[in-house]
Amino acid sequence: MQITITGLKKHYHSEGKTIRALDGVNLTIEANKIFTLLGPSGCGKTTLLRCIVGLETPDEGEIKIGDTIVWSNEKNIYVPTEKRELGMVFQTYAIWPHMNVFNNVAYPLQNMKMPKDEIAKRVAKTLKFVQLEGFENRPATRLSGGQQQRVALARALVAEPKVILFDEPLSNLDAKLREETRKELRMFLGELGITAVYVTHDRVEALALSDMIGVMRAGNIVELGTPKKIYFDADHQFVADFIGRANLIPAKVTEETSEHSLVTTAIGSVVCQKRSFDPSDELTLCIRPEFLDFKPASDAINRITGVVEQMVFVGEVYESEIRVGTELIFAKLDPQTTLKEGDHVTFSMKPEHCLLVSR
Repeated sequence: MQITITGLKKHYHSEGKTIRALDGVNLTIEANKIFTLLGPSGCGKTTLLRCIVGLETPDEGEIKIGDTIVWSNEKNIYVPTEKRELGMVFQTYAIWPHMNVFNNVAYPLQNMKMPKDEIAKRVAKTLKFVQLEGFENRPATRLSGGQQQRVALARALVAEPKVILFDEPLSNLDAKLREETRKELRMFLGELGITAVYVTHDRVEALALSDMIGVMRAGNIVELGTPKKIYFDADHQFVADFIGRANLIPAKVTEETSEHSLVTTAIGSVVCQKRSFDPSDELTLCIRPEFLDFKPASDAINRITGVVEQMVFVGEVYESEIRVGTELIFAKLDPQTTLKEGDHVTFSMKPEHCLLVSR
């Protein structure tokens, strides 16, 4: 089910100051897709999620779920949370410790006064789906963190919502369990084929889970796109920097051809993929460390020479800093490299991997 948000504003007042948590958000979330709101703490992503579910009341704008307006200040419409046909999974699992798994999952259906036999069927079906079949009578406190998260997911799904919303649901899991649960969640949501809205500040979660990503900053959507578009072809420096490690170097266009732009930077002249900008835009050259080629051919474009200033072994690579003039270039070197700190090194960058973004 599609979600349409128009001109949404939410302001908080504290100690004489106005905090613009949402500053006129316009957004369409496609039906049956996994949409992630990504951004730093305080950017407004959780506030937006809570407005969709009805836990926060906006100041202005409109929220439509499918063909139904669930909130509008102009039309004086407010549909309460329980009638929006949404499921919600919170950052804290909100599992009731005095209940077993069955009663935790059945709770929404019991509140709906559903017949006991229908509740039993739905709970059994949902627990099987999240791979907790046979756990019905297990006390909630006897479950691992990953299992508790699956109980929370089952409880959100058991009422068969049209949309499910997630507020940083994996942040309390350790790294290995977070990775495993992320894979399971992607699989579950893919099989369900319903609209999912996911909030996180973790770029890896966003890239791994999403069909579309909306990057938020200061109460608004800065950029929308697929994970590959956001990572490889961002339009803004903030987005390019937030979504992954990148070398960001101020740049000025000096020449343009039909395919490329030539820019001057602190590391020299660089041939980049051509993009369109307003003449007044200040530009930054964005280069991902994985696209630095340390075995360049003699005729390679964008050959740069520098000095290895620092190397840190992290297992799969050496995370390294290479001094080029006044700039430190972050690079990932082969874990079996013979290079050492103080060595001169030459690398190259293909023009298609040299991305110009606006500041």
